[in-house]
Amino acid sequence: MESADFLLIFSLVCALLLVAPPMGIYLARVLGEAPFSWLRRVAFVEKGIYRLCGVDPTEEMNWKSYTGALLLFSGAGLLFLLAILLLQAYLPLNPAHIEGMSFSLAINTAISFVTNTNWQAYSGEAAASYFTQMVGLGVQNFLSAATGIAVFAALARGLARKETHEIGNFWVDLVRTILYVLLPLSCVIAIVLMSQGVVQNFLAYLDATTLEGVSQKIPMGPAASQIAIKQLGSNGGGFFGVNSAHPFENPTGLSNAVEIFAMLLLPCAVPFAFGSLVGDRKHGRILFGTMFVMFLCSLGAALYLESGSISSLGQLPFIEGKESRFGLGASTLWTVATTVTSNGSVNSMISSASPLTGGIAMFNIMLGEVIFGGVGCGIYGMVLFVLLTVFIAGLMVGRTPEYLGKKIEAPEIKWAVIGVLAPCAVILLFSALACMTQAGISSLSSAGPHGLSEILYAFSSAAGNNGSAFGGLNANTPFYNLLMGFGMLIGRFAVLLPVLRLAGQLACKKHTPPSSGTFPTDSLLFGALLCATILIVGGLTFFPALTLGPIVEQLLLGQGRFV
Repeated sequence: MESADFLLIFSLVCALLLVAPPMGIYLARVLGEAPFSWLRRVAFVEKGIYRLCGVDPTEEMNWKSYTGALLLFSGAGLLFLLAILLLQAYLPLNPAHIEGMSFSLAINTAISFVTNTNWQAYSGEAAASYFTQMVGLGVQNFLSAATGIAVFAALARGLARKETHEIGNFWVDLVRTILYVLLPLSCVIAIVLMSQGVVQNFLAYLDATTLEGVSQKIPMGPAASQIAIKQLGSNGGGFFGVNSAHPFENPTGLSNAVEIFAMLLLPCAVPFAFGSLVGDRKHGRILFGTMFVMFLCSLGAALYLESGSISSLGQLPFIEGKESRFGLGASTLWTVATTVTSNGSVNSMISSASPLTGGIAMFNIMLGEVIFGGVGCGIYGMVLFVLLTVFIAGLMVGRTPEYLGKKIEAPEIKWAVIGVLAPCAVILLFSALACMTQAGISSLSSAGPHGLSEILYAFSSAAGNNGSAFGGLNANTPFYNLLMGFGMLIGRFAVLLPVLRLAGQLACKKHTPPSSGTFPTDSLLFGALLCATILIVGGLTFFPALTLGPIVEQLLLGQGRFV
């Protein structure tokens, strides 16, 4: 790596450690019962939205009402987006005269953006009009991210409250998150990106002649606004087909650094917000520390593997497929950041990385996107592992496990196990189905272990609501569009619904004062045990599949074999 790569990584780490804690406190105040007094100056906008929608912001919901509102909202958003995708040829702001998507692609895309996955089996500038990008995809980038934060807030209330059925109001959580967090941050990031040359206009595609005399269409569009929220909201995707490797989407080294910082900012802040909301800030810091250490270990391993560790290749670095404008270090940093945050955006080809680096990116997703994860989604996924960890600790000392003053009993563990294992089942079973059918293997660009990695990564991305692509797999077929769409739904709601059920159960429980037998959850020992639990569950579940894919490919590459 070059000195610029070390400077980028060091600056990013320092910026996150500096900004994430106050951002977490701010988020907690927005979602808490005592928001900042200065927010009252713009409260008329919030109240106006409630009046327009017929919502009583003072009415609390139990977990069933909260879940019902969330499912109704998500279902309506899916149908609205599906209609836009199918009918975009007849809608305004379509200067390129792009036709409507096929049904299988449209339903896949609609599910993808509603579930915060943003998997794209299409090229943005060729398949989506400006209207679709803004009113359809861009709006869902805000809504799906805010939905994840709302669920995290409900879970935090369930842990903080006692002997009540109420866990908050979904509509209030949604509106406040968008108004006071996502919208203002997106405006700031969009302005910074525009200053670097990211396009933001409604011009028709431009005709240009290259130096070789070849005619070429230059895509335009309102890209900066969508890129800002796709990074902040852990949405991923891209306005253009090659995502953040496109010079109109990521033109400079500064825009590259800003986009990486934006994708990590809120996921890093949420653990601090969680600690504030549950009344145990030290525990929030332990959760952040666990996530941060796992992130740094993943990044360090990937940088080492990419810098040249294969003797058969003359110890040369893996340059092919990297973004040459930013270098190997910046491309590798983005690959790790986008897979630990369920962001899914890319600025280089993950398939071109060393096999084990691709395996690391895949494993980051397979762990349940709990190393930061999506905004809100990562922390409530982490809490599921926390419940398993305190259960194990309880077995060690022979006591009923406790977490933040709540006894964790059989029903809570059952729901936690469902939330942890549901995405795992999607990855392994759906990948097996793809490997067994002609419709699945006919889309591969490579045979052998690399082809298996393409399939494993695609379904990991779907089940983990990540959205990044390994590359090489032609996923725009009815088989993959429908099967991956189903996987995205399971990956989102088979985790989200158990979390809300847990929030309801925990809110009803009494608070149990800590005793000498209580395993503290604000210690380094707990962080180490939590990390071990995550790695053991992930390792036992996915190690056989990873062995047949990236691990075998790395061993073959060491022998100079490329099959």
